[in-house]
Amino acid sequence: MMMMQLLGLLLLGGGCCLAQTPQPCTCPPLMSGQMTVSTQNEALWASAKFFYDSVGQRYRLQQTGIMKNKTFTMDVLLLFKEHTVYTIDEAKRTCIKSFLKDSFHPMEIPKDSTLLGQVVVGSSSTPGEGLLVNTWTGEFTGGVKFMATVTEFGCIPVNAVYHTPNYGWLVHSYFNNVKGIQDPGKLIPPPYCPTAEVEIGQKPVDFFSLFL
Repeated sequence: MMMMQLLGLLLLGGGCCLAQTPQPCTCPPLMSGQMTVSTQNEALWASAKFFYDSVGQRYRLQQTGIMKNKTFTMDVLLLFKEHTVYTIDEAKRTCIKSFLKDSFHPMEIPKDSTLLGQVVVGSSSTPGEGLLVNTWTGEFTGGVKFMATVTEFGCIPVNAVYHTPNYGWLVHSYFNNVKGIQDPGKLIPPPYCPTAEVEIGQKPVDFFSLFL
């Protein structure tokens, strides 16, 4: 009898958890992983490693891809507190310094976002075969509309679609995400970078323009 009562309480508790409405969330403050980026007009496709630090407001992208049928590589370090972007060439040990006009926006689902739905990616038939995710839609400051999917547990990004007034649709897909950063040095400018100066006449850049 006691065992049946305990089982009933467990089932009731599980039902309550499943019945809870998903809430907007913030991704881990330190995270690294890989991502792909593509545009609506197929002009750009890229694969990148990323290193993300919301505490220090730093972000690094090391990507390779194809832009208008031409291959490219790019390594950029964004320091939002300093309003600075370093375009790094480790092989040549050179840096190009640019002014970053964007403010830092953490990887998160804003509180005023709208939940589109919760689904299982893969299969729910057997434990380990599926991933429970939530899909949200909304708009960031500056008129950037988005639709993003994150995991129900941990708020880990899965994919995101952005529409910007200047660049149209951008699609980001994330994989191999890891909480934390194994090599913190990736978010520190190399010794040859701080001496670089912003070139005269160089236009300020924003986050999305770095992909184009």
